Amino acid sequence: MFETNELIVIAMLGSFILLIFSGYPVAWILAGISVLFSAGSILAYQYFDVDTYFLTDWRIFGVMVQRIYTQMTNWVLVALPMFIFMGLMLERSGVAEKLMKNFVELFGRFRGGLGVAVITIGILLAASTGIVGASVVLLAMLSIPTMLEQKYSPAFASGIVASAGTLGILIPPSIMLIIMADQLSLPVGDLFMGALIPGVMLGLMYIAYVVIAAMLVPSLARPKTDLPPISFKMVLSTLWAVVPSLGLILAVLGSIFLGIATPTEAAGVGALGATILAAMNGRLNKEVLKDVSIKTSITTAFVFGIFLGATAFAVVMRSLGGDEFIGGLLKSIPLSPEGIVIVILLITFVAGFFLDWLEISLILLPLVGPVVSALGFDLTWFVVLFALALQTSFLTPPVGFSLFYLKGVVPPSIKTTDIYKGVVPFILIQLLAVALVFYWKDLVLWLPAVRYG
Repeated sequence: MFETNELIVIAMLGSFILLIFSGYPVAWILAGISVLFSAGSILAYQYFDVDTYFLTDWRIFGVMVQRIYTQMTNWVLVALPMFIFMGLMLERSGVAEKLMKNFVELFGRFRGGLGVAVITIGILLAASTGIVGASVVLLAMLSIPTMLEQKYSPAFASGIVASAGTLGILIPPSIMLIIMADQLSLPVGDLFMGALIPGVMLGLMYIAYVVIAAMLVPSLARPKTDLPPISFKMVLSTLWAVVPSLGLILAVLGSIFLGIATPTEAAGVGALGATILAAMNGRLNKEVLKDVSIKTSITTAFVFGIFLGATAFAVVMRSLGGDEFIGGLLKSIPLSPEGIVIVILLITFVAGFFLDWLEISLILLPLVGPVVSALGFDLTWFVVLFALALQTSFLTPPVGFSLFYLKGVVPPSIKTTDIYKGVVPFILIQLLAVALVFYWKDLVLWLPAVRYG
């Protein structure tokens, strides 16, 4: 039924999935499997005349080194550490604390208002940082105690914070979109523009759900009653608190969209802008700079470690004919081109229960991207759709990282089951957003068309 090289590809993918559950670092799993399967395939070809496609001699290791060197000298990926630095520095700048204080005073008097405030700040943080972990932890520490004090349902409060924090992976400047652009050789600016409307739309859908749920089930979210009357000064103060975040967003995304700077250059502008904001708020000192720099180095090393392992994995997989094998399997599905894309999205959604977004982006996306392109679909649209489906991986147990971040900082009164219950409606909203983008392609393609039209 399968050729020998295809059986090796299946065994390679199966080994990766099984070893993921061992708890061993993913970077080493990817690299180790690559070395073992390449050596085994070469020996099988040379001594037993086994069909191993193009993987027939030891030169494959030279190709690995060359690909890794090319990856490490990629100018686009220089943006990663600077965007990570920007997000971590913004977390320490005090901007979010001011936003939360002002938003609570203005919106807290309305039923579900605290939830609306959290999601609104989540949207602003997403467009300023692009880092999920920092956003979830910061939002949880700032808002969960207040929401519990106002008798918010623990599950409702947890779902709001976890989902609002995940917006950073989709709304530009998104680290995930930078990596996906690199994998399929797409312009980062196009993906940023394509993801902007779906990302903001998803945030607004969250807000709509919170408002409607709070109205229909009053016990979910009670209004804050000890607030002063709304005044012009209060509204002005709230608007003024938003200015720093909007300024940083305009500096980063505006410079990209207007063609003033490349994403890499804009990342440098963002890192500098976040540092200036921290200094203006009196939060910048030697210890903060040292801590942010160390965390940036650790996070960057983690990302690039998986990058290198995934690069070696991809080289071996393609040498074994894995990309053609996967492409052939997908094209043989007795469905229309749209049906094949839906199957890919379902695989992505299910994979998100067990794998991190980074592994899926580095392994699955390069395999399915060429197939989708051959079916006649716009790759920018597909990548944003793929990213939107992949965003659910942050909220789906057992490997939903937003759930881990949240559980680590919430009070003991919030149980793990509360967190799981709370995120279910938001996962369904994410899937609804996937459906909207799937059927209404202009949500992704309109802004890039206006920019280049």
